[in-house]
Amino acid sequence: MSDSEAALARTVLIYGPLSRRDLGVKLGLSPASLTRLAKPLVERGLLVELEEVADGTVGRPSRPLDIAPNLGSFVGVKITGDLVIAVATDIRAEQIAAGEWPIADTSPEAVLALVDRAVRGLDVPNLVAVGVSLGGVVHDGVAVRASFLEWDDVDVATDLGARLGVPVSVENDVVALAEAERWFGAGRGLSGFAVITIGAGVGYGLVVDNEVIRTPDATAGTGAHIPLDPFGPICSEGHRGCAQALLTSGSITAQASAALARPVGYDEILRLAEDGHPAVSAIVGSAADALGRLIALATNLSLQSTVVLSGEGVSLLTIVHDRVLAAAAAGRDPHANPIDLIVDGSGFRAWARGAAAVAIQSTMDRMRSRRQ
Repeated sequence: MSDSEAALARTVLIYGPLSRRDLGVKLGLSPASLTRLAKPLVERGLLVELEEVADGTVGRPSRPLDIAPNLGSFVGVKITGDLVIAVATDIRAEQIAAGEWPIADTSPEAVLALVDRAVRGLDVPNLVAVGVSLGGVVHDGVAVRASFLEWDDVDVATDLGARLGVPVSVENDVVALAEAERWFGAGRGLSGFAVITIGAGVGYGLVVDNEVIRTPDATAGTGAHIPLDPFGPICSEGHRGCAQALLTSGSITAQASAALARPVGYDEILRLAEDGHPAVSAIVGSAADALGRLIALATNLSLQSTVVLSGEGVSLLTIVHDRVLAAAAAGRDPHANPIDLIVDGSGFRAWARGAAAVAIQSTMDRMRSRRQ
C-alpha cells in the first residue's frame, strides 16, 4: 500500500464502517480523490462496500466502506510477573478466544516457551501476526529492561517469531493499553486523553490527535517517579514521595503491614479503610491525594482534560473516589475544563487486546513497506 492507501485503510480499520463522506472529512480528501484511492483497496479485497444507507445528504445513498472480515486472525499477549494472558482477535481486534496461563519460571526461555504454548493453545485459524506487551523498556522488539520479570536485553520478537513462524510485535504494556483504549475502549471517539495505570507499578500513556504518543521515554516508566509528596515514603529507586512510592499495591501493602504489625493484602486494606481503621485510612487517604495530584499533573502538562484510569489497583477508587477527584480539582486551574475521569476495570484482557491491536497495525505497516 502507498502511504495514502495505508492511511485510508487504517482509518476504516479503527473507525469503520464509514461513509465516503465521513472518510473524506477525516482524511481531508475530496469525494473524487477518496473514490480513486479506495478503488484498488476494494479490488484487492482489503476493503469491502456495505449495503447502501442514507447519510442525510442530498443525492444517492452512500455505500459505507469497511475492512474485509476475512483477513486472518491475530493474537495479543500481556505478560505480567506471574501470568501470560492471551487473546485471539479478528482484524477489527474483536475477541475470538482468550485464556490465562500461570508463570512458574520467569526466565526468558521458560516464559517465551509458555507464550508459544498459549498462542498455539488458542488454536485460531489463519494466524497472521502476534503482539506482545509487557511492563518495561521496549525498543525494536527487545525487552531492554523488564523489572517484573528481571529481564535485560531479551529479544522477544526474534525468539517468538522463530517459534511461531509469524511476525511478532513487542510493545510496552501501557502503550499497548493506550492503543486499546483509543481503538475500542474507554477513549474510543476521543481525539486525546491521558492513560494512568496503578497496580504492581504506575504507568502513564498519552493520546494526542488520535495518535498514541511513542517516544523513547514512553516505555521507560517515567510517570512512576513523578514527585507527589515531599514527606512520603521512598521508592525502590530512592525517590521520596513519588508515584511509585505512594500508589503501587506493593507500597500500600508494605505501609499497612508495618502499621498493623502483620502481613495484609490489598483487598483487606481497602476493607479496613472502608470500615474506618485509623492507620489504614490514613495510608489509603494519602494514596488518594497522591493519585489526584498525579491526575491533575497529567491533565495540566498534556493539555488533555480526559484521563482513563486502569490497572489492577483501580479498586482503590471504590473507597476514595470523591477524595481523588477533590485532590485533582485542587491542582487544576479553575478556568480549565473539568477533569473527566474514566475508570476502566476491564482487566488485563483489554491490555492483551491492545497488544493484538499493535500487531494488526504493524501488519498494515509491513504491507505499506512492501509497496515502497
